[in-house]
Amino acid sequence: MKKNNRQFTAPISKAMEAYAGDGALAFHTPGHKQGLGAHPLLKELITEAGLRQEVSLMEELDDLHEPAGCIKEAQELAAELWGARESLFVINGTTGAIQAMLVGTLSPGDRVLVPRNAHRSIMGGIILAGAVPIYIQPEIDTCLGIAMGLSVATVKQAIKEHPEAKALVAVYPTYYGFCCDLQRIGELLHEANMLLLVDEAHGAHLRFGKDLPKQAIELGADVAAQSTHKLLGSMTQTSMLHIGSNRVEAERIRQAASLLQSTSPNQLLLASLDIARLQMAQEGAQRVNRAVELAQWLRKKINETPGLYCPGKEIWAGQKAGSLVTGGQDLADDKRGAIALDWAKVTVNLAGLDISGQEAELLLRHQWKVQCELSDPENLLFIISMADTQREADRLLQVLQELAAKHQRTMATKTANKDDSDIAEKQGCKKADNLCHMAEMPVAVQRMNPREAFFAPIRTVALEKAIGCICGETIAFYPPGIPVLCPGEEITEALVEYIRFYQAKGMRLSGAADSRLETIRVCQKAGIQD
Repeated sequence: MKKNNRQFTAPISKAMEAYAGDGALAFHTPGHKQGLGAHPLLKELITEAGLRQEVSLMEELDDLHEPAGCIKEAQELAAELWGARESLFVINGTTGAIQAMLVGTLSPGDRVLVPRNAHRSIMGGIILAGAVPIYIQPEIDTCLGIAMGLSVATVKQAIKEHPEAKALVAVYPTYYGFCCDLQRIGELLHEANMLLLVDEAHGAHLRFGKDLPKQAIELGADVAAQSTHKLLGSMTQTSMLHIGSNRVEAERIRQAASLLQSTSPNQLLLASLDIARLQMAQEGAQRVNRAVELAQWLRKKINETPGLYCPGKEIWAGQKAGSLVTGGQDLADDKRGAIALDWAKVTVNLAGLDISGQEAELLLRHQWKVQCELSDPENLLFIISMADTQREADRLLQVLQELAAKHQRTMATKTANKDDSDIAEKQGCKKADNLCHMAEMPVAVQRMNPREAFFAPIRTVALEKAIGCICGETIAFYPPGIPVLCPGEEITEALVEYIRFYQAKGMRLSGAADSRLETIRVCQKAGIQD
């Protein structure tokens, strides 16, 4: 990744500053007229300088939908820095980028391979494209109770069983930072004349860390959607869509991105993407590598704390601690769901404590004023970003040590085994005893095309009385946003039990019209027992 002087500019920000300084009397949107009519609270929030530049669609500021000036230049600089054939700025989140990726590459009726731990935004893109999902199961770590990535063997089998599929959508890395063998998966797909489309929401920083997995585009992805705001320095709701190959039609993807984005894009969001790119060009490697060092230090200290376990290489190096699927048996290379980890993601397993992940999150937030990224029944996830220093890492470690001291599980295993491969068992993480039910989500059966189900006549029934009916909405626990039920899938007794189990554990539902899910929307004329 070569640096050049061109990268050390911010063309969008420069154009905005020039327009604001030109002194033109504004008789155009937005209504606050460059801050003149803004409420004092908004001026305090955005700053007067920021409001003066909060203008879009002026000639000097370019047009996101037909870029020819500063936005075009900024996107070209991003493509150069991330090593993409072409990069597009997206201002409605990675949800919008993923949906543009799918609409831009799939056609109505196309079949697409989708891992079950895919984010709900992928289902939204499938509905918009009119595609038909073929779900495949990711590998499961029975110690942590979380889904990993797809194994090479699983993808091989899916290709064999569904040679008509147009593409596979991979999640890389997972929310918890685990990375599958994306390069081998991509090679298999391309041999079968299929596309590799990647939800890389949590991977925008991978390009800049020497000890991090390679990013998706470098591993053969045809298109990858990245959340620039998650671990880098752009504003929330900003992302990039990277086109990596000539197997896809770039113009169609551009059209899809235009279709799915506002015709009045916020210029501050666009500028933040450009400035985040500038920051990474200037100091990305230094900052990301420092974050990784801090995370590795934390990981070591956490694993020295009784009752806590922070996974590392042992998850895929021999499979002795984490036990992917096989309960401690070594796995063949092509059956591994993880071969690398984004070290900036620090997962803390609490199986050695007498407290759930959700309970721990609340304690950390309100008692110690520390907020994690997410919690699940047995884990907390912390993101160490380029903004963190030793001070923040010290504070997090102190809080976790205090939590562990107060909530020790009395029967937790406390051996003196120094072998890293046995860390999980040393800290009390017991594969069989602590199997997380979230990892064993019942597989729903698809009865209707998701798009048909989405537009079908809908009625509302009690959840327990909906068994045998076809789901008319997306049901997911958030975080991490993995659908339990999608439009077009049959509601089964096992799925209802699963939902109630996690509701009882305090997991928050997302996507349902009834937030408590006492009722569920079903397709009026499609239920098996309707």
